[in-house]
Amino acid sequence: MSRPDTELPVARKFPLPAARVRALRAAPVTGTELGALLGPVRAGNAFEETVERLLTVIKLGVVAPGERFPPERELAGMLGISRITLREAIRALQQAGYVESRRGRFGGTFVLSPMPAPDPAVVRRAAQQDLAGMADALTFRLAVDTGAAQVLALSAGDRGRDVLLARLAAVNMASPADYRRLDTLFHLAIAELTGSSLLAAACADARMRLNDLLNAIPVLRHNIAHTAAQHAAIVEAILAGDPERARSAVAEHLDGTGALLRGFLAGPAPG
Repeated sequence: MSRPDTELPVARKFPLPAARVRALRAAPVTGTELGALLGPVRAGNAFEETVERLLTVIKLGVVAPGERFPPERELAGMLGISRITLREAIRALQQAGYVESRRGRFGGTFVLSPMPAPDPAVVRRAAQQDLAGMADALTFRLAVDTGAAQVLALSAGDRGRDVLLARLAAVNMASPADYRRLDTLFHLAIAELTGSSLLAAACADARMRLNDLLNAIPVLRHNIAHTAAQHAAIVEAILAGDPERARSAVAEHLDGTGALLRGFLAGPAPG
């Protein structure tokens, strides 16, 4: 029987029980994952930076549509702000249509439905007007993502091996609609598992700089199959404790991503 069109190829090199992967995908985001993105903000611009941090979490899909942010007290502690400032930031996001607040035992702050994908024509024009900026963002991501893989490989993946394998399995099982979000979580997991909050924040920043560009290009089945093999090579090198092979695998993968971005966005528009 042929595979449904909505199902993407699955890498089988590092199999995990399907129930384990489903549990990971359904589970709420952990404080550790959020902590990498929601460090203390500066006092002078606490409100503005809080809005920016929360939007980054939403746009990267770290807290997915329909999921709930941690409780107010916990979230305020991560950001190092008062609960009053946090409520003001959440109210601003609510008014902008990103979140909603629900009351009751199962209440909290929930992310609303996915934002519409950016208009490819608008993104293409912006990219063509700033090709140097896109190249700079790709170079930045290359530096921090390869570095994260090298650092994690030095520990032979001992930090969070199961999380890394589950993230790999989850992105390989993703539907086209959810692929970009789970791909983001896979890459961010590598940085988070190094234990360096600065490195994790840098990798998130690098991804955020390219997020609209990535969301504006199509999810190609052939590329996804190729990417699954590249992701598996990255994980294999990390778990083997081979920093140079991990660096090389990430660099090859990101080179392909850059080629797609340049091809779809920097080239002439389809006739």
